[in-house]
Amino acid sequence: MTLELAVDIMRNLLQTGLLLAVPILGTATVVGLLVSFVQSITSLQEQTLTFVPKLVCVSLAIVISANFILTTMVDFCVSMFNMIPTMAQ
Repeated sequence: MTLELAVDIMRNLLQTGLLLAVPILGTATVVGLLVSFVQSITSLQEQTLTFVPKLVCVSLAIVISANFILTTMVDFCVSMFNMIPTMAQ
């Protein structure tokens, strides 16, 4: 395996991981900001008020983006398996 191939594999791995994490982390960030904005306006500092909406929205984001996540992971795995013969050189 050459250094260029190893760097390319690592770059693909990191890009795929970031692409898979964006829907979930983006949802958690947006919901967290909205809830904290509402809490600062209403001066209501309840701990469950931050946890429950995030839990529900992140769960929905996982369910909605499950097809995208699965197809992206399968495509990445297939491309890695297809690279195996070139790694032996």
